[in-house]
Amino acid sequence: MKKWKTCALTSVLAISLLAPASFAEQNEKASTQNHLQYPVLTKVKKPEEVGFSSEKLKKVDQLIEKEVAAGFPGAALIVIKDGKIVKNDSYGYKQKFDGHTPLKKFLKMENDTMFDLASNTKMYATNFALQKLVSEGKLDIYAKVQDYIPDFKDTEADVIKGKDTMRIIDILHHTAGFKPDPQYHNPAVSGVLYSQEHEKTIENINKTPLTYEPGTKNVYSDVDYMLLGTIVEKITGQKLDQYVENEIYKPLKLKNTVFNPLQKGFKSKDFAATELLGNTRDGVINFPNIRTYTLQGEVHDEKAFYSMEGVSGHAGLFSTTSDLAVLLQVMLNGGGYGNQSLFNKETIEEFIAPSEMNATYGLGWRVNGDDSMDWMFSKYASNSAYGHTGWTGTVTIIDPEQNMGIVLLTNKKHSPLVNPVTNSNQFFGDLFTTGSYGSVVTAIYEALESNNE
Repeated sequence: MKKWKTCALTSVLAISLLAPASFAEQNEKASTQNHLQYPVLTKVKKPEEVGFSSEKLKKVDQLIEKEVAAGFPGAALIVIKDGKIVKNDSYGYKQKFDGHTPLKKFLKMENDTMFDLASNTKMYATNFALQKLVSEGKLDIYAKVQDYIPDFKDTEADVIKGKDTMRIIDILHHTAGFKPDPQYHNPAVSGVLYSQEHEKTIENINKTPLTYEPGTKNVYSDVDYMLLGTIVEKITGQKLDQYVENEIYKPLKLKNTVFNPLQKGFKSKDFAATELLGNTRDGVINFPNIRTYTLQGEVHDEKAFYSMEGVSGHAGLFSTTSDLAVLLQVMLNGGGYGNQSLFNKETIEEFIAPSEMNATYGLGWRVNGDDSMDWMFSKYASNSAYGHTGWTGTVTIIDPEQNMGIVLLTNKKHSPLVNPVTNSNQFFGDLFTTGSYGSVVTAIYEALESNNE
């Protein structure tokens, strides 16, 4: 690791010395680089520098471009390896429709297009915050939830008890006992737990009944991360977006990673559009205040938008591939970037370790623990690879053995539904292999020369 850091810094220094500058400026740059605590990303001149085949990487482009030609909306992809940006490309369109009406001219996807990360929010916002708080000794993952949220407790009416003893680690492992999606925003589903007000929603999370005893099953639930986001706010005394934007993204100079971007100076044209008719699933879903227009720059996730004012631990974050590459490198660096240290390597190792109950779950992170994860990681990823996906069409892969990170962002939900009456969650964009991630990830791994020897 130390040798790699030195090489990375030397390459950064070499590039800086090639630029026209005074001798004093060169010395200043050299001094700055020599004092960097962690490697920073630079761009390769040729992919072969870090073991990729330029020719085989073209197959990645061909795969995605072929699907765009067949109707897939669009995508952006970044690949980093050994501290270098190997690939940073965009494909297709950020917007093709206004409602169900095709635009006269499709809006082209660009490298700086911002995407709704959906559940990747869980990692890049909530997990980054939790990892920082654990490193600083402000959060104990073995402590009870009740230690941070006193109102979180069992009641006599609860059929299944367990809130009094539930630990932070139970939530992180998705073994807390919650159902996957209580739909707080929709009274037809949530009943007495219905809420489209932030504070009331927090109260209702505390009241949400358990469906199994904590620690006895593994059920992925958005409620887990809604609760974890609230815990971050309790510890820091700040709203989740304020904390991560000021304490994590700003020090890293990330300007395009935000919650509620339209309220913070961004324009809708900056974003990849998602669902065509709001949250109506082409007209078959309805609930109070439902949006019916094409979503662009507003979080798609219903609980985040309607019930949490756009800021939640489970969804709501927007970003670009370039910004996310820095966050990938933070993880590969062991917790920092340049002169910024966010958390320590020991905390990362704790968060990415597979759980005893299910080897594909770390603390929030999904882990390449067995063959069941090939659809996401491909058959080539190391066993220690980890990452996450997002419903809107986003995937993160971090492979420490290869010292490599991949982010594929798509707007696959910017397409009509196949048959909204029979399946209100299947969009035409879901039918393409780009939107199911594995084929693109596989093609990237196959472009590594080490996989062709």
